[in-house]
Amino acid sequence: MTTTTAKFWDGIAGKYARAPIRDIKSYEYTLARTRSYLSKQHKVLELGCGTGSTALLLAPSVSHITASDFSEGMLEVGRAKAKEEGVENISFRNVDVTMPIEGQTYDAILGFNLFHLVPDFDGVFAGIHAQLTPNGVFISKTPCLAQGGLGFKFGLLKLLLPVMQLFGKAPFVNQFDIDTLEAAITKAGFKIVESGNFPVTPPARYLVARKI
Repeated sequence: MTTTTAKFWDGIAGKYARAPIRDIKSYEYTLARTRSYLSKQHKVLELGCGTGSTALLLAPSVSHITASDFSEGMLEVGRAKAKEEGVENISFRNVDVTMPIEGQTYDAILGFNLFHLVPDFDGVFAGIHAQLTPNGVFISKTPCLAQGGLGFKFGLLKLLLPVMQLFGKAPFVNQFDIDTLEAAITKAGFKIVESGNFPVTPPARYLVARKI
């Protein structure tokens, strides 16, 4: 991730925190599925946590959750929310998703709405695999923008994306389909045990993969 990209997310942190979840039904469903794989004994890492909303909701289900992001602006909002809500088993760390946290292993690693923003997800998935304990789980939800069937609104957004990026109004976006995503996760040493699209359009692929 570049400094320029970090500045983009720093700049929209407040707006991002205030924005409502677009598809609350899909969000709540995948949140519940994620909880079903976690336990009070688990040490968990969330990559690309943004302002920490999901990490804070999952914190009561685990021993400790490390909420990481490379945007300090996002993390500042998350720390304030954790303090306000009195959540103590969470820590916020400024970490680039492409740089594994040295000397740390986790029972579960999460990454939601993140990997389409990463140029080299093959390397990232390999790093995630290395940081998981034996039989640990990797849980993700990723927009697959090359899948097709996006509809007029999202199709138009794809056409406008290069112009928006040129003027600093949009971050880097990696476009791939579901097969490409799943092949990369399997190649990194995982077995996919659950999958589905939530929402269906544009397809956000929810995956639970176990380290093998």
